[in-house]
Amino acid sequence: MKELKQTDAFRLWESKLKDKRARTMIATRLFRLANGLAGDAMPVGEGISELRIHYDPGYRVYYQQRGNTIILLLCGGDKGSQSRDITLAKTLAKKWILEENNDE
Repeated sequence: MKELKQTDAFRLWESKLKDKRARTMIATRLFRLANGLAGDAMPVGEGISELRIHYDPGYRVYYQQRGNTIILLLCGGDKGSQSRDITLAKTLAKKWILEENNDE
């Protein structure tokens, strides 16, 4: 099982979800992702992938695989905010790399 790490942006987005069914569906997809079963996911550029959850507004989770053991959950959104979310995910991934390099 791979380790899932979350950015603050992802945590904030997830905490604002009020629909219990959506929260459950997203949690289930993340569990499957951690176990190597990405399912409906596609690359959006710069090493970032979009995990699609086909429910209600079309939820999306943006993530980046780090090595063989870590998956970084960058941010989430829905079909309506997709282009903004992809831009944010790319920015967050770059920021995470800079912070990791500064910690070393």
